[in-house]
Amino acid sequence: MPDETPPSTTAGLTEEEMRANVVRLAFGGEESQLAEFCEVLQRAIPTDTAAVLRGSAITGVRWSDKAPFDADGPGTSDLDLTLVGNDILSCYNTIGGFYIPGIHSKPLGEAHPDIAPRLLSLRQHLIEMAGRPVNIQGTRDWVMFIREHVMNQPYLKLFGRLDEPSP
Repeated sequence: MPDETPPSTTAGLTEEEMRANVVRLAFGGEESQLAEFCEVLQRAIPTDTAAVLRGSAITGVRWSDKAPFDADGPGTSDLDLTLVGNDILSCYNTIGGFYIPGIHSKPLGEAHPDIAPRLLSLRQHLIEMAGRPVNIQGTRDWVMFIREHVMNQPYLKLFGRLDEPSP
């Protein structure tokens, strides 16, 4: 008898739907570009760190006004990358780098360009690879649980724990 277990969803989207959106919208339909992005990222961060994408790259629409991804032109929508783990948080400045000190950072990006000096070259490399802005936030796994299950904010796990399976 075939397995008829429905695919698991995160805030209403399946992992397959989110991954397909990311590949199509952010990487021009090239799965290999997403794979290369993940490889570069994985080599640059602590080993016990998960990486997830959030926002319009996975949903296809902006949260604030429901405009489609890249509504302002090609390459204008950013990638909201969140690195999840304990060690990654040491990359962020203790003063000014956090919304919740030691737990949930601000995103390294245009709005906060100096909060994680050790991640600047990685961010620049990812921007060049993706051809669009990349914001990098650090957080703990339980914050991601709250964002998903309490705040109904989907995310796509690229790699790392977030308590296993995936890719």
